[in-house]
Amino acid sequence: MYRLFKLFWDYNLPRWSILILDVLICAFALTIAFLIKFDFTTIPPTDAKNLPYDFLIVLSIRFISFALSKTYKGVVRYTSSRDTTRIFIVVLTGSLLVFALNLLSLKFILDAYFIPTSVIIIDGLVTLFLMISSRLAVKAIYFESKNPAKEKMNVIIYGAGEAGMITKRTLDRDAAIKYKVVGFIDDDKEKAGRSVEGIFISTPDKLLQLVKEHEIEFVIISIQNLSPQKKNEITDLCLANNVRVLNVPPVTKWINGELSFNQIRSINIEDLLERDPIKLDNDIISAQLKGKIILITGAAGSIGSELARQCSKYQPAKIYLLDQAETPLHDLELEFSDKFSSIPFEVVMADVRNFERMSNVFATFKPNIVFHAAAYKHVPMMENNPSESILTNVLGTKNTADLAATHGVERFVFVSTDKAVNPTNVMGASKRIAEIYIQSLGKKTNTKFITTRFGNVLGSNGSVIPRFKKQIDTGGPITITHPDITRYFMTIPEASQLVLEAASMGKGGEIFLFNMGKSIKIVDLARKMILLSGLKEGKDINITYTGLRPGEKLYEELLADNENVLPTHHSQILIGKVREYGFDDVNSIINELIATFDTQNNELMVQRMKELVPEFKSNNSVFQKLD
Repeated sequence: MYRLFKLFWDYNLPRWSILILDVLICAFALTIAFLIKFDFTTIPPTDAKNLPYDFLIVLSIRFISFALSKTYKGVVRYTSSRDTTRIFIVVLTGSLLVFALNLLSLKFILDAYFIPTSVIIIDGLVTLFLMISSRLAVKAIYFESKNPAKEKMNVIIYGAGEAGMITKRTLDRDAAIKYKVVGFIDDDKEKAGRSVEGIFISTPDKLLQLVKEHEIEFVIISIQNLSPQKKNEITDLCLANNVRVLNVPPVTKWINGELSFNQIRSINIEDLLERDPIKLDNDIISAQLKGKIILITGAAGSIGSELARQCSKYQPAKIYLLDQAETPLHDLELEFSDKFSSIPFEVVMADVRNFERMSNVFATFKPNIVFHAAAYKHVPMMENNPSESILTNVLGTKNTADLAATHGVERFVFVSTDKAVNPTNVMGASKRIAEIYIQSLGKKTNTKFITTRFGNVLGSNGSVIPRFKKQIDTGGPITITHPDITRYFMTIPEASQLVLEAASMGKGGEIFLFNMGKSIKIVDLARKMILLSGLKEGKDINITYTGLRPGEKLYEELLADNENVLPTHHSQILIGKVREYGFDDVNSIINELIATFDTQNNELMVQRMKELVPEFKSNNSVFQKLD
């Protein structure tokens, strides 16, 4: 018997043999139908004489319908819901055809039915049952032979709704998987104690008990709108008990509307750091952006590209995507061509430091709204190259802002950073100088200049999380500058959405601060990423400390000591009350600062920066001697 099954599994039966087996099943079903019709007694002579014709007609119809619909073409051991639906339609169609021939026989041929109507109905039901159940039985035997229950890993699915059911069926049908669902967890207390497909549903407070009783290997979160706080609670409990956590992707990412196991991935750190969805005032944002020409500088960067995606939702007249990075800009162009083809857009290769080129951009495209995200952002890099920081972050911003004012741009939104607060490095100081310039420029122009400040963005180019992931993938070690270093984090979409919200509410001259939530210790972040990867610190991978880099802070701030905040109608956006400067004085000092570029004297450039930003105190830097 084992050899027979092995032969069946290892070698697919010829398709014609499946067709013959299906016809034999139909013959057996028709026999059962006659026996049921006549209570398993002798068939009356009038019906018995028609039996050969009945079998010939019914089986011929079944054979032809199976051949035309190709029900025999599918691999039996991989029978899916689509296969069973097709069988149902084909069997029902065949039975209706037999019924139609029976009516013709009554009206035009024999003046009588050649087969009892009840037999047609019973035959259809039995045929349907036998064809589907035989396939499912073969499938079940195959899966059990490939994955004996004793070899399977126990799994709990968090969420007993539709997505949870689909997840269970996905696990059941995939031969390459060795998972056994032993329970559902659901927040709905009314579902507690119920059984779904033979699996009991429990409440969240039973999760730890189930994990220990059944030696759970994985918990799969199937709920699509589970809050980040709940995800963290589940993940922390699981990681403390050496249980891996997997996540079912949103339905929109399922392939052809069907979930496959390969799409169920380990939960990632971004899922745990995200916060509740931001509620945007779409009417106000739409009023600002709809039908407008939008220019986004630094469009190929993390924030710039996401701003472009977010703006595309509000039906702008056109979006100009400007950047000097050729390859990333090309990638963005391909993305917009594929996903946002209905939105008029154009990519522009240009450098914000080149006034003549930018002047031509403004004169040609005449933007109504400018989002200025172009900047150099890496602290150690700018600490070693202060002249480039001045050229891009200061001169680039000045060029773009001056042209916006000259060409009557309605709104100019500057993307700044929390590193501009009490700066300890050249990059942060350069951004603070840019803030000062556009705020002072706004006093003498009709353009509304608006600044937005926020902290680190999850997954942005060169940020800590992609770096840690790469270090984990290569076996480590994970390198951290200091055990006590902390940072604020925000997702790229969240940051971009808040920029749009702040831009829509700004009246000009404001510096908007975003509620960044709680500051996170980087070492805690690294440890959680290690656990999420199924590894153990000190055993599978190490964490090493390299010391603070030049200009790096232990912690970031959103406000300087002498700054206050005012609330807005949005709970996650505040207005910072900062020191204001006169434009003429600022313009003169910044021009002198920019002129120092030609000297290539780093100390002179940084000294000029410190004169303009007195709170700029260098940390762990060669420029500390200038303080």
